[in-house]
Amino acid sequence: MNDGTVTLPWLVVRQDDNGNRYRVGRYATRAEAERIADSLDERGHKQLYWVERIGRNATSAD
Repeated sequence: MNDGTVTLPWLVVRQDDNGNRYRVGRYATRAEAERIADSLDERGHKQLYWVERIGRNATSAD
């Protein structure tokens, strides 16, 4: 992909105590997404936050 667009393959997802899931944001790196998920998780609410990779090679650890 060389069309000048930014690739943001990492998602932070939130699940509330009713099981509803929401996309919180998309990020360029796994480290950035995990930092956001951790900071949200530290707030102590009942929501669960995690990081997912979307697109090609979704199982890659990059």
